[in-house]
Amino acid sequence: MSLEEKVNGEIKTAMLAKDQAKLSALRAIKSGLLLLKSEKGGAQITEEMELKLLQRMVKQRKESAEMYKSQNRDDLYAEEVSQLEIISLYLPQQMGEEEITEALKKMMADNNITSIRDMGKLMGIASRTFAGKADNKLVSEIVKRLLS
Repeated sequence: MSLEEKVNGEIKTAMLAKDQAKLSALRAIKSGLLLLKSEKGGAQITEEMELKLLQRMVKQRKESAEMYKSQNRDDLYAEEVSQLEIISLYLPQQMGEEEITEALKKMMADNNITSIRDMGKLMGIASRTFAGKADNKLVSEIVKRLLS
């Protein structure tokens, strides 16, 4: 079942349950999917594209929530956090720091990467391998630590 079909089904359920917070987040996902589809000229959306869309939406919600919290707008902060949590449910389980570190060590050994000069090469491999499963910022910090 594609993400679009899953979201459409969840929208119906949320409407029947009168769950406005969930409904709002699901409609945002559906809107993003429709925009993505129109950008691609109606072409089929791949799972990777869906994943990137959801990650972008989560990142936007995090940034907005931080901004609202710094401005003492607790009402808007709570709404963003609520949407963030609902959208995150559609992302794959995120890898832990230890898991990422072990995988990176293996990649370094397999590709003969030993110095900080090879960071770009390792990050390229890691970003493809961890797509949707790990935050690139965290991966970058771990790579710097391992190569230093």
